[in-house]
Amino acid sequence: MVEVKYAGNALWERIERAVEKVKDRLRRVTRALNAAQIPYAVIGGNAVQHWVAQVDESVVRNTRDVDIILNEPDLSRAILALEPEGFIFRRASGIAMFMDGPDAKARDAVHVVFAGKKVREDYPETVPAIDEFELIEEARTLPLERLVEMKLTFFRDKDRVHLRDMIAVGLIGEKWLPQLSPPLRSRLEELLNDPDG
Repeated sequence: MVEVKYAGNALWERIERAVEKVKDRLRRVTRALNAAQIPYAVIGGNAVQHWVAQVDESVVRNTRDVDIILNEPDLSRAILALEPEGFIFRRASGIAMFMDGPDAKARDAVHVVFAGKKVREDYPETVPAIDEFELIEEARTLPLERLVEMKLTFFRDKDRVHLRDMIAVGLIGEKWLPQLSPPLRSRLEELLNDPDG
């Protein structure tokens, strides 16, 4: 049995603080990369939030981390740009990340993937280029088409949840199928045929 340590307002405050920490991390990263004129794109749950919120804010989900794409040749510049914001670059188990302070855990990091590279060898597509982007508030994110392709490429549980959210609000649907590569088309068809999972 799990011991309950927090209740009432204390619990709500912890939840609000956890959400705000992620948003603060996202703001600091995008502000620093924008100031240094380093190309990047926000991906993952934060990018999905930006797109979904434009259609129906009631479908927006919180996310626990920040994920970005960088061009690998820009990594050394990004390290210098993010150090004043308190971020420390690390590689762990082949994953590039910016830890949010010296005592941060990997789940408190900004996770980095590199444009044009495969994150895993068995993935059907590479990480998209970041030559095109959408500016949502001050954050650069992938155009919707590239974000969807990336989510279909990764296709983990959380990616399928994000894709179902985008299907639910009408951002993606059957009209997308012809423009996708065969493996990605098959994955989207699977979700469209079973939108509730």
